[in-house]
Amino acid sequence: MDGAAPKKVARKAESNTALQTLARAGYAANGVVHMLIGVIIIVIAGGGDAEGDQSGAFMAIAAAPAGFIALWILAIALCALGVWHGLEGVLARDRVAGKSTSPAPTAQRWLRRIAEWGQALVFIALGVIAASVALGARVSGEESAENASRGALALPGGSLVLGLVGVGLVIGGVAFVVMGVRRSFENRMTIPSGAFGAAVTALGIVGFVAKGIALTAIGVLLIVAAACVDPHAAGGLDGAIAALRSLTFGPVLVAGIGVGFIAYGVFCMFRARYAALQAS
Repeated sequence: MDGAAPKKVARKAESNTALQTLARAGYAANGVVHMLIGVIIIVIAGGGDAEGDQSGAFMAIAAAPAGFIALWILAIALCALGVWHGLEGVLARDRVAGKSTSPAPTAQRWLRRIAEWGQALVFIALGVIAASVALGARVSGEESAENASRGALALPGGSLVLGLVGVGLVIGGVAFVVMGVRRSFENRMTIPSGAFGAAVTALGIVGFVAKGIALTAIGVLLIVAAACVDPHAAGGLDGAIAALRSLTFGPVLVAGIGVGFIAYGVFCMFRARYAALQAS
């Protein structure tokens, strides 16, 4: 991946205006999904029955007028954002104040690649789920998570693998919290100055922290499932929300996470405008 040819192709593709426009639309699409998830989580906090994850959000969109069209728009935009992050992984650059900087040292460069390619897989997977729901599939994130855990636990050393995935999610969750607290997301945006910029930053802080807590909870569930060799103990976001709600003051915590997801969704809408996508 250090060859000049792949980077040249990636740089040319990344600078394509159409791809940049679709990538920005992808951030907006991600914002829509998170806002819907936030609303669903608040409903769950109040005792309602709903699926509080991406699948639940897509199913809610499918039930709306013209939901079929909206889902295909979301699918295309999310996949485009995934492609853009994949190209960023090839280039392995940092972005500060809207400008692309030189590649970091080798170790940091590969960490950057792993992070970017991880995001690419997430966004492309979301796009595929949106397209599947648009085609009429009924997707259950919680059931899929349990089935994946059951398959992993059936393999030799599967509990170790599942535990490592859980640890990875916990690390990712902590990273989200740290990014929110340290406001490191500002390095990849050109946030305007003044009160408006401060409001956008505040949304980012609240949103990153809330999402980090949710990811950490999912990771803990996977670690517990691996330790107990029980796939039913595993789960996705919906399972994590249910587990948190069962705690003392759980409904309040869950409602707070729901508000945080809405804040993150609104932040993503602004990120669609202010994200640093221009290649140099």
